Amino acid sequence: MLPRFEHLKRIHLVGICGTAMASLAGMLHARGFTVTGSDQSIYPPMSVFLEGLGIPLLRGFSATNLDAEPDMVVIGNAISRGNPELEAVLNRRLNYTSMPEVLKELFIRGKRPIVVAGTHGKTTTTSLLAWILEVAGLQPGFLIGGIAENFGSSFKLGQGEIFVIEGDEYDTAFFDKGPKFLHYLPETVIFNNCEFDHADIYPDFESVKTSFRRLINIIPSNGKLIAGWDDRVVRELSQKAFCPIRSFGLCEEAQWRAEQIETFETVTHFTLWNDRTSLGVIQIPLAGNFNVKNVLAAIVYAQDIGIDMETIRSALRNFKNVKRRLEVRGMVNNITLFDDFAHHPTAIQETLTAVSARFPKRRIWAIFEPRSATSRRNIFQEAFSVSFDAADRVVIASAYASEKLEPSTRLDVGRLVADLNKRGVHATEGACADEIIRHVTPQLESGDLIVVMSNGGFDGIHEKFLNTLQSM
Repeated sequence: MLPRFEHLKRIHLVGICGTAMASLAGMLHARGFTVTGSDQSIYPPMSVFLEGLGIPLLRGFSATNLDAEPDMVVIGNAISRGNPELEAVLNRRLNYTSMPEVLKELFIRGKRPIVVAGTHGKTTTTSLLAWILEVAGLQPGFLIGGIAENFGSSFKLGQGEIFVIEGDEYDTAFFDKGPKFLHYLPETVIFNNCEFDHADIYPDFESVKTSFRRLINIIPSNGKLIAGWDDRVVRELSQKAFCPIRSFGLCEEAQWRAEQIETFETVTHFTLWNDRTSLGVIQIPLAGNFNVKNVLAAIVYAQDIGIDMETIRSALRNFKNVKRRLEVRGMVNNITLFDDFAHHPTAIQETLTAVSARFPKRRIWAIFEPRSATSRRNIFQEAFSVSFDAADRVVIASAYASEKLEPSTRLDVGRLVADLNKRGVHATEGACADEIIRHVTPQLESGDLIVVMSNGGFDGIHEKFLNTLQSM
């Protein structure tokens, strides 16, 4: 442990309601530190999670939030110069660091870390793997970018030697622009897929690929890389690994494969193959081929460390998913409301395709808020226009805080709606949550499925929608 992490008692987190920051706050609290935090936007599920732990949440950023003189201030990567609380940290010469550095020194060093990386599926794969290890009695530690429903938490300190962590390629802090996952000392890396994302920090796809090259380059030769072989970029980057590679996917070239995938209303079945050996049928409660790949990645690691297939099967059958990943928020008058974190064109397409496969005879409403740094920009203008084909009705909300972007870089929601309609997808635009609810509610029919997709709070649309449906 670095000297500056010794003798800490009071730790304050600036930007505490981010999923990873909230998880870190919980871990620090569990280790006996006095933890406080502040954030501008405080909303579920992380706000509820933190309040349940008794961690004080200060709404808004202010120099006065630091008057109690914490021993260490953890600066979230969403915090930039000009933030009044950050300016006070610098002006008062307070001890500060990043979330990944705290994780590395206080929770990861000395463990056997497995870093789950890739553009999509990190949270679900991390949750799956943590649950399999738990069922196997290995008492893993973990940190997940969401609430894993089997644990009712996004973290666990764990008494075992394995620590599973979701490895984000986003930057570390205002003073460290390298990816978070480079701090996590990986023994093993799961690398499922690789696409362009995070347009606010990566100028092009090549720079995204470079970040994953750097991750692969720090895997020790006695570690391993578990690689999603359906993704050509993953294949390309994996060739530079200095460690053994385990491949998985749906393609014939993958060592570990899923075949004969069957989708039912509550479960998905597939046959598992390792090279030419069939390991029988696997049953999971998750929908979609993308989740089959997530499961494959977890199985590969579990088998590699000697967990038997019956234990793996049992864990998978009883997996309860992650909050905000096709989470059912409520059912009223036979109308089901889902909450999903999808914000990338591929994630939207895969999510809606999965819902359509699971409920082929029911009408799907897709309601999307372009909120992430990339989805608010016009980088995916064309890609979004082909992402909603599996939906019967589509409503696109106004891009979040688009006024903060240069006009030439903004997603053109009106054009997107027009392009969708040209493709035969019934689409409309809605300025805000309240307007969308007023527009959609009169058109709803028994049996409809509403899939709300946003990586933020979306102005409380889920609770508002359920309240409106209950008053119908």
